[in-house]
Amino acid sequence: MKINFPLLALAIGAFAIGTTEFSPMGFLPQIAENLNISIPTAGMLITAYALGVMIGAPIMTLWFGHFSRRKALMIAMSIFTIGNILAAIAPSYWGLMGARILTSLNHGVFFGIGSIVATSVVPKDKQASAVAMMFMGLTIANIGGVPLATWVGQNIGWRMAFAAIAGLGVITMLALWKALPEGAVGQRPNVKAELQVLTRKPVVLALLTTVMSAGAMFTLYTYIAPTLQNITHASPSFITMMLVLIGVGFSVGNHFGGKFADLSLTKTLTGFLLLLMTTMLLFPILAQTKMGAALALVVWGAAAFAVVPPLQMRVMAVAHEAPGLASSVNIGAFNLGNAVGAAAGGAVLSMGMSYAAVSITGAVLTALALVLVLIQMKMSRPAMTETAC
Repeated sequence: MKINFPLLALAIGAFAIGTTEFSPMGFLPQIAENLNISIPTAGMLITAYALGVMIGAPIMTLWFGHFSRRKALMIAMSIFTIGNILAAIAPSYWGLMGARILTSLNHGVFFGIGSIVATSVVPKDKQASAVAMMFMGLTIANIGGVPLATWVGQNIGWRMAFAAIAGLGVITMLALWKALPEGAVGQRPNVKAELQVLTRKPVVLALLTTVMSAGAMFTLYTYIAPTLQNITHASPSFITMMLVLIGVGFSVGNHFGGKFADLSLTKTLTGFLLLLMTTMLLFPILAQTKMGAALALVVWGAAAFAVVPPLQMRVMAVAHEAPGLASSVNIGAFNLGNAVGAAAGGAVLSMGMSYAAVSITGAVLTALALVLVLIQMKMSRPAMTETAC
């Protein structure tokens, strides 16, 4: 099978970004102890990263608009590398906070411009699969990169973990430099016109669908460890094994989500959102046994990530005049969804409800995403009828 080296380079970058985004969750206690802060305070490093992605995505994409795509992606990964080096040598909590925010600025622009590059190096009927190939690096990070970085952070030191992740940034820059054509210098974007594209109703609905879908996923994912402890009575080793299985589900779902999205974006979204909702409704029952929990989490992980390629392609399609900006803002929408899901699950627990209610809440958010997809389908039908006439 012929290797598509541009897609491989993008996947390596996605792997690096996924590793730096999620691995600090595994060694927060070590950071807290070393910097003499509480774990909740250390947890703000995760929140700050997500906020940096949301704010940085449109700003960085518009700023990089006049660069060639290869240069823009390499600059983004240089920011990633510098940010992780600064995190490794941060003298204080606020120094580490600043390093994490700097690192986050590359996230949206990399996936935004990367999605455009991915779709440009394959035939039109393979574009969703190409986007999925790039995101495959993100899912594989959850299987390999995050557990390895977590082990380094827990056993050798969190500073060494960030230093090693910086090395992934250097590898990505070399891969991008070798795999991507130099490309022409881009035209300076019309900021006002591109921002106006984002205010159109179809674009807003597509972005809201992303927020609700990601929110549904992170309602359960954020609290997966205590949920398994309470419902399945799981041990720490079983929880670790389940996290690996979830990563496997992410990878499988991402692959098939891209394949099916090449055939139909709407049917793929509808089908996998229905599967996600059903799995989350049944999870409290299935998770009563370890085998049931394992089966449910693999299916849940697959359904949760199968919607990512079609969501990204849908936003790019309805905002075709500004696909790069829309694509990067959609990455910000994913991160907003992460925050919404975590807040929703936390609110349910704060009200004294059971951990089973966390999964049910995620199913409700999935239902809202489905409603948004159906509204978009209804809106697109008149346009299709007019075109046919």
